[in-house]
Amino acid sequence: MNPQTPKKPHIVFYFSDTGGGHRSAAEAIIEAIDLEYKNQVTTEMVDFFKDYAPPPVNHAAEMYPYMVKAPQLWSASFHASDGRARARMITTTLWPIARRAARALVKMHPADLIVTVHPFANSFALKALGKDRPPFINVVTDMVTTHALWYDNRADLILVPTETARKRAIKYSMPPEKVQVVGLPVADRYCQPLGRKSTLRKKLGWPVGKPVVLLVGGGEGMGPLAKTAQAIDASGLDVVQVIVCGRKQRLKTNLEAYKWENPTLIYGFTRDMPNFMRASDVIVTKAGPGTVAEALNAQLPIILYAKLPGQEDGNVTFVEEEGAGVWAPKPQQVVQTLTRWISRPAERKKVIENCRRAGKPEAARTIAHIIGEKLELKAADGSQT
Repeated sequence: MNPQTPKKPHIVFYFSDTGGGHRSAAEAIIEAIDLEYKNQVTTEMVDFFKDYAPPPVNHAAEMYPYMVKAPQLWSASFHASDGRARARMITTTLWPIARRAARALVKMHPADLIVTVHPFANSFALKALGKDRPPFINVVTDMVTTHALWYDNRADLILVPTETARKRAIKYSMPPEKVQVVGLPVADRYCQPLGRKSTLRKKLGWPVGKPVVLLVGGGEGMGPLAKTAQAIDASGLDVVQVIVCGRKQRLKTNLEAYKWENPTLIYGFTRDMPNFMRASDVIVTKAGPGTVAEALNAQLPIILYAKLPGQEDGNVTFVEEEGAGVWAPKPQQVVQTLTRWISRPAERKKVIENCRRAGKPEAARTIAHIIGEKLELKAADGSQT
């Protein structure tokens, strides 16, 4: 009689598609677990808002793109609800409404270890789980300006992207021994060796021999993308522009109809961003945490031209304090920075080195190792973590 095959540990990730960063972080960690611990665990992603929250909160993902179009209102609500006492008041007030959904979530998705990548999942899930629960790891996916809802001292471990976020967690009464700086997890394809820019440009069909400026509006094409690109084109700089419009088809169509003076390549949503970053010389982008982390890994100087007030304010400060880029919210400020970096290669080289120092391409695998240690897994090379 054959012995029964041991059951693999099951890891459940709580996420929400309110912004692309939460799903991306969970997927990056799952990918790293698979790379480090081949087929030793099973994983599952649960969109807790969509699948379990009561109406109208279950439509949060669809509402999110409209909510962020009112940035000042978003900022006001962020700051009004931030703070340890206010976060506790929110979760206490909402518990009678969320209780049934939270208990259904944990009951329907039994786990040997739980990872959350969204602030709203933490307290409700922990309360629903009670004391007899599996290890609970909170991976913070906002880089610096982290809301108090990210932190619940009942969690076993809180993994944060930056030292500033760690200090913020401790300020919100988290035990220091539970808080660890690991970086922001991104897909493994953003963590590969850089390669030669000229080789990548030839492969992509881009011009070789001129500085390449990559302009990104995020998955939804957010930010003053068109005006910024047109200002760069009219500046007299001899550059190649690569513009990624995201899912904004109308924006892409308008840019394709524009009469550009310089070589300009226009893309919609693309999965080739890792090579785009490695092949470029500068990125002009919104201050989203994922894009910032990916650019740092690519050692790509950053010009931030838009941000979501509140949670992305600290990303701007972080990039500037690390010397990895600048805040340039007006098109002319973007042009001035590009002019300076192109005419002063030594300055741009220093920014590149600062990006290399600030980047944490090992973040997802570090988190995978922490999970592997909790579950006593063996690394793919056979060693015990």
